[in-house]
Amino acid sequence: MKVIDFLKPDRIVANINARTKAGVLAELAQHMAAHQPGVDAESLRKVLEERELLASTAIGDGIAIPHGKLDAVGQLVGALGRSIDGIDFESIDGKPTHLIFMLVAPASSTGVHLKALARLSRLFRDAEFRKRLLAAPTDADMYKVIADEDAKY
Repeated sequence: MKVIDFLKPDRIVANINARTKAGVLAELAQHMAAHQPGVDAESLRKVLEERELLASTAIGDGIAIPHGKLDAVGQLVGALGRSIDGIDFESIDGKPTHLIFMLVAPASSTGVHLKALARLSRLFRDAEFRKRLLAAPTDADMYKVIADEDAKY
C-alpha cells in the first residue's frame, strides 16, 4: 500500500496554526472538509475526538496518527499537518508532536484502514524520513518526500 494512494497534495498543511490537540483535530478536519466533497468538518472532528478519548494516537517520535471512520468518505483518505514548534498530543513518550497524519476510512471498511495504519507506522519509524518531512519548506515539498519514499516500495 502506498501513502500517495490516500494522500493527495492538497491535503497537506505544512504549518498548522493550532497549538492544542483539539485545535489540530479541528484544523485538519476543516482542511479535509474543504478538499473532500461530502465531508462535514464538525462530524469529522467529533469522530476524531471520540477516538482520542480511547487513547492518544500520538505514537512517539513526534508523530500522531489520528483516525476514524465516516460514512461520508467512499474510500480511505488522509491529510498531513506539521507543527514546527510541536503540540502536546499526549504522546506515549511525553514529547511534543510535530507530524500529524489524519486517516479517515468509510464506516464499512476494516482491512484497508488497518493496512494504512501499519504502513504509516512503519514509514514514520524511519528517523531520516521524519527529518526530511520536517525540513521540507512547503506542502508540495512534503508531498514529494512522501512520494519519493513510496517509490522505493
